[in-house]
Amino acid sequence: MSEPALPHAHRHHHPERHFTGGEFVRDTVLGMADGLTVPFALAAGLTGAIESTGLIVTAGVAEIAAGAIAMGLGGYLAARSQAEHYASERHREQTEVHEKPAAEMAEITEIFSQYGITAEESAPVVNALRRRPQAWVDFMMRFELGLERPRPQRALISAMTIGGAYVAGGLVPLVPYMTLTSARDALSVSIGITVVALAAFGYVKGRFTGMPPVRSAIQTVLVGGVAAAVAFGLARLLS
Repeated sequence: MSEPALPHAHRHHHPERHFTGGEFVRDTVLGMADGLTVPFALAAGLTGAIESTGLIVTAGVAEIAAGAIAMGLGGYLAARSQAEHYASERHREQTEVHEKPAAEMAEITEIFSQYGITAEESAPVVNALRRRPQAWVDFMMRFELGLERPRPQRALISAMTIGGAYVAGGLVPLVPYMTLTSARDALSVSIGITVVALAAFGYVKGRFTGMPPVRSAIQTVLVGGVAAAVAFGLARLLS
């Protein structure tokens, strides 16, 4: 005799943890990565030509301000464009659902067929969506076009996140120039703390995104180091 099924309330539910902050992490990575490399390269490039750490700090702070504004504005415009694209595509889908329902139903059947579901098996779902126009449009936006509804205030949040991360990252390599009087000594310390900051940033990024943290840290140091070296070379060449 089989055991009775457990009541729903007592069944064991496997907790699933999925990371949902992809947009925030992407914006933070974008701002922090540039913030750690560009101001460092500028300060390092100026070190050989300018002995005064005060002037280097002034130039670095000005670059951080300009870079944060520029990158924040870029993030804002990108998010606005994404929202406008979503609205435009949604309006088109609403029109097609209303004017060409048969063609849209065929597209749903085709989408399910990509997962090995036959037309007969998907027919109940197709008919159910036809009775729910808004859900039908939502389905087409996600599974046909691969578009997610943008969150409200996404553009402003993106701009603030990118700009803030750029400022936070940019101040790291400038700290030695703010505390030491010798530009060359400050450069040596700046190199060390920038590498450490890149590694720590990469490690944390890996924990959030699911990538092995150590590999993420090494990758971030290598990529950031190459970017900083290129920018450093340009800065020294121009100075």
